[in-house]
Amino acid sequence: MPDSYNRIAGQNAERLAALSDGVFAVAMTLLVLNLRAPAVEAIHSEADLWTATGALAPRLLMYMLSFMTLGIFWVGQQTQLNYLARSDRSLSWIHLVFLFAVSMMPFSTSLLAQFTAYRLPLLIYWANILLIGIVLYASWVCALGSGLVKEDLAPQVSAAIKRRILIAQALYALGALLCVVNTYWSIGFILLVELNYALAPRLPGRRR
Repeated sequence: MPDSYNRIAGQNAERLAALSDGVFAVAMTLLVLNLRAPAVEAIHSEADLWTATGALAPRLLMYMLSFMTLGIFWVGQQTQLNYLARSDRSLSWIHLVFLFAVSMMPFSTSLLAQFTAYRLPLLIYWANILLIGIVLYASWVCALGSGLVKEDLAPQVSAAIKRRILIAQALYALGALLCVVNTYWSIGFILLVELNYALAPRLPGRRR
């Protein structure tokens, strides 16, 4: 009896990884489009250029913040993919939703860069990160439940993957809550979270 299409579709995890690399590369490249050189007609002296260039600092900060965000999630997704023996249709679609959320980062970044002092853009930015994290967590749960992971996967590896996502999302949520006080506090806290995960400092008595 022939297999149904849904049973045989989307089984190649390598193709999923290749698509993910492409989407991440495009999204991370689009982030830089928010940075534009000062208009020539507005520059009449060296001092004008220094002033105009300094005004780009908030957008540069947003670019760095989002680039690190996408970098961290790319590493997280690649970690999961490395432990897959194969994929299936459901897991492929979950990762497509994940990539959709990734592709929205240039928009939420641009909105936050333009309206940094307002809470709504910050909440939209956080919601974007939250969606990416939820779907990444769901992809791992789906892979485990469907038996798509490698047979030699150690239990502590699976626990570490789940724990990292949950802790990161809790920290992001805390950062978003700080917008009640000040949006700049939120951005600063989220930046510290990003730096922690990007640099992964080794603490005394802590194993990586």
